[in-house]
Amino acid sequence: MTSKQLIDFIKEARRRGFGDLEVKKALLEHNWPLKEIEKAFNILSPKHATKNQVTLFLNEDVMEVLEKRAKKNLFTVSEQVEDILRRSTVSQMKKKTSYEPKIDDALVSVFSRKRTGPKKKKTKKKKTKKKK
Repeated sequence: MTSKQLIDFIKEARRRGFGDLEVKKALLEHNWPLKEIEKAFNILSPKHATKNQVTLFLNEDVMEVLEKRAKKNLFTVSEQVEDILRRSTVSQMKKKTSYEPKIDDALVSVFSRKRTGPKKKKTKKKKTKKKK
């Protein structure tokens, strides 16, 4: 059985924004056995870790904002991203329509040169002779 102290340490380190690799390295430097460390991480890993994964590549500015927001909410960055996605999905489900066009979309369609909709057929006008 892994030590509760070890599990608590890992949870606190994650909460403070340290990555699992950094935490493992610190624990190994402080002479914790590798098997115990791995057991603790397995206990803490979500059961759905291999399901529904998404990989994001974010620039430094976005990561900085996410890190600040996560710290404020006492989340890790991945928990913060998950929370943002969950809230977005819930709010979208509450809306009556699946997509509400932005005002820009309407303006683009009004001022666009591209014709949409059915094309009008050109009709030839018949010339009639005037009687005098």
